[in-house]
This record gives sequence, structure tokens and C-alpha cells, in this order.
Amino acid sequence: MAEERTGEAVGKPVSNERQTDLSKLRLLVALDALLRENSVSRAAASVGLQPSAMSRLLGQLREDYADPLFLRTGHGLRPTPLAESLRLRVRALAAETEALFGAHAVGGPSAPPQAGHAGWGGQALSEAPPLSVRPSRLLEGEPAPEQFAAKLAEIGGDAAPERRLARCIATVGTGAGRSRPLSEEEAEDALTIILAGEADPVQIGALMTVLHYRGPTAVEVAGFVRAMRHHVGAIEPTGGIADLDWPCYLSPKLKTAPWFLHAARLVADGGHRVVLHGNYGEASEERHKLEVAASTAGIPICTSIAAAKTALGSAGIAYLPLSAFAPQIYRLLGLYRLMEMRMPLNAAIHLINPMGGRASLLGVANPSSRTLSRDIALLLGTRELTILGNTRDHAEFTPYRQTPLFRLVGGEASDLNVPARTAPPAEPRTGLSSREYWQAVWTGAARDERAETIIITTTAAALISLRNHDDFEAACETARGLWNNRSRRMA
Repeated sequence: MAEERTGEAVGKPVSNERQTDLSKLRLLVALDALLRENSVSRAAASVGLQPSAMSRLLGQLREDYADPLFLRTGHGLRPTPLAESLRLRVRALAAETEALFGAHAVGGPSAPPQAGHAGWGGQALSEAPPLSVRPSRLLEGEPAPEQFAAKLAEIGGDAAPERRLARCIATVGTGAGRSRPLSEEEAEDALTIILAGEADPVQIGALMTVLHYRGPTAVEVAGFVRAMRHHVGAIEPTGGIADLDWPCYLSPKLKTAPWFLHAARLVADGGHRVVLHGNYGEASEERHKLEVAASTAGIPICTSIAAAKTALGSAGIAYLPLSAFAPQIYRLLGLYRLMEMRMPLNAAIHLINPMGGRASLLGVANPSSRTLSRDIALLLGTRELTILGNTRDHAEFTPYRQTPLFRLVGGEASDLNVPARTAPPAEPRTGLSSREYWQAVWTGAARDERAETIIITTTAAALISLRNHDDFEAACETARGLWNNRSRRMA
């Protein structure tokens, strides 16, 4: 009996020690959730606790670390420098814990990856309505193509919208020797009809298909751009309030982090007004990626030209999601899923320049489309333009391969080749999601020479386009100074 009592006496402190260890582990899991979500309620939901319980854990963490750890802002909780310094170690611990349990979960050696594991999932700022079209007619009784083509000359500019659009289709699609490209005015009228919802869906498919098959001309795409600008109420470059127009229409196949958004922030920090507009693909699981990233970075998300104008005046930077400020164009580009081909509108949308920026920065992947895009810009009266000849259709520099810059300087073509830099070793995996790592590089919690070089060279390309510099290496030095002096907080 004495031995049993001794065992009980000895066993009690052991039980307390285990309880203390478990409590510490619970606190670290809570800290990881708070660093991921920047919200007590969202952090609580992510680990299955009530918000009140998460608040108590946060209080205990603050007491243990003798630091507030998180400060309340209008955009949620903002980690203090101490909390940021703990992010990588806490995330690595949580990731290893998840891996240990996942490796022996019932039903198999590992669970399938969850959608949105990269951390870019989120709610849309707004959902675009369906593409507007007029009711489709029955095909029976319609005139044959050759009969319709014979009547083209009889269709004037005051004819009904469907007849004018049919004339455009016949003009480019009647066959070799009989067809011709559309004039800029005809192309603008055709897309104006489509954007107004006055086109038959068959007409939309027919026009886009014949133009894609033959290849659009610069004049036709310039007409499409003018129609888009008129449709969204874009500000003319002569009266524009933006310095740099930065289209960012990402392929949903692209899984890398949007480092170019950090570059855009640096350009805005340098005193230039920057407007980004774009989308990430309608069918993608991470289709709200750019909105999530912009919100995280503190870039105002604007649903209209007027809202972007206000944001430029207060913050010097704005992001316009295409689905919000131009839903009809967004749905029109979404027809890709029905056709499995890029439409001529994909080239036009990059040059829409909704806020009338005096300079533009584009990325064009297709080599044959680079000079075409510059020719289109010339027709539209653009005088300052830089096209990154890289492997992406958005403006993010690729420093570790030779990159040609197709430029307009004062309305004149001026090309520049930037040699490839030597790539540093790849950084080891940290256990952070793509989104968390993207944030950590900005805040300095993670150091990544590759990512920092991408950000700095992308910033330099923007400064070149703004004619802040004419020498790329000098622009890189200015960009590096902006990076070193950046405000390290996220929203």
C-alpha cells in the first residue's frame, strides 16, 4: 500500500508536466492559425474552436511572450514583428504535425491534397452575371451564306444590329479571294453590338472563329479595344489619372505566387499611380486568387472606374477585377471553355487601359503577338509601352533567362535585350502554403533571393516603361532601394 501511495505521489507531477506540454502545443497550433487567418473568428473555425476559446488562447500567448503579437486594424489582425519572426518556425511545426498524422490516417498512406491548399482560395468580390445575348433564332428559313453575302452592299450603318454583325462575319469569312479584314470602325461596331447584348450567340461564335482561324490584324484588334473602352467608360489617355496601366490576366494553369503584385506596390511607393486589372480564369479553383492577394497586400479592390479613381487619389494603387468592372467582357472571354481556343479579344483586353494610364506594362508569351501588340498600341495612340517578351501573358520579369523588351518610347519603337542572370540555389521548402510564403517574403520573415530578384527586376521594367530610367541596371538599383525601404507590413 505504501508503494501504491508512493506511486501516486510520484505520478502526480508527471501528469502535470504532460498537461503543461499539451497546453504549450495547443498554444502553438492556435498561433499558427492566427498567423494564417489574421482573424480570431476564422482562426477558431479553422481548428474547430469557438471564437471565445481562441481569444483566451491569444491572451495566454500574449502573456507568455510579453508581446501583443497582433494589432487590430481595419483589415483584421496585423502581426507584430515578433509574431512575424515566429511564423516560419510555427508553420513548420504545424506542417510536420499534420504530416505525421496524415501519413498514418485510416484509409491510406496519405490523404489527397485539398483544393486551394496553396492558400489562394477565397470569396469573390462580386460575381459577373451571365453573358448577355439576344434569343437565338431558328436556322430554318435563314438565307444561305452566299445569298447573304450578295446583300452585303445593301446593309448600311443604320441597319439593325444583327444585320450589321452578319455583314462583318461575311466580310471576313466568305472565303479566299472574296473576304477582307475588317476596318477599325467595322471591328468596333461588331464588338459594340456583342457587348450590348444584341448579338445572336451563333454570330458571336462565328465571328470569333473566323478571326481566330485567319489571324486578327492590328487594325481589327484596335477596333475591339475601342469598343471595350467605350463599354466600360474608360478614361482617355489624354485625360488619364494613372501613371502606369498594368494588365494581369493570368492563366489558371499558372500556380506560382503573384510576385508582380509586390513589384506594383514598390512602384506605387515610388510615387507613381498604378492601376492593375485582370482575372485568373473563370473555371479555376483559385479563380479569386488575385482578389485574395490584393486584399492581403492592402491594394484597394475596386468594382468601377469611379472607385478606382478614388483609390488612386488616396492610395496611389488600385486593382480592378474584370468580373466586377466589365462583367460582359469577362463572360465573353469565358467562352474559351466552349471553344478551346484563344479569341482575338484576349489580345484586346490587355490594352483596354481603363484609367487612361500614360504608360503600359504588358507580358506577351507568343513571340508573333509581341510586335502585333505594339502595332495595336500605336494605332491607339499609346506613346510609352514596355512588353516583356517572356513565357507569361502578364507582366512579371523572368530574370534567369534572356528577356527582350519591346518598347514604345515617345511613340517610337525601341527594343532592349536584358541578359539572363545567374540563378541562385532554390530555397528549401518551409511548410508554408504558397500564399503564406508570398506574404513572408514581403514581410522579411522568409528570405528568398530568387523571389526578391523577380520582384526587383519587374519593378525595374515598370520604371523603364514610365521613363523613370532608360538604363535597365540603373532602374534595378532604384528598385532595390524601394525594396529595402519598403513598409514590411501586410494589410
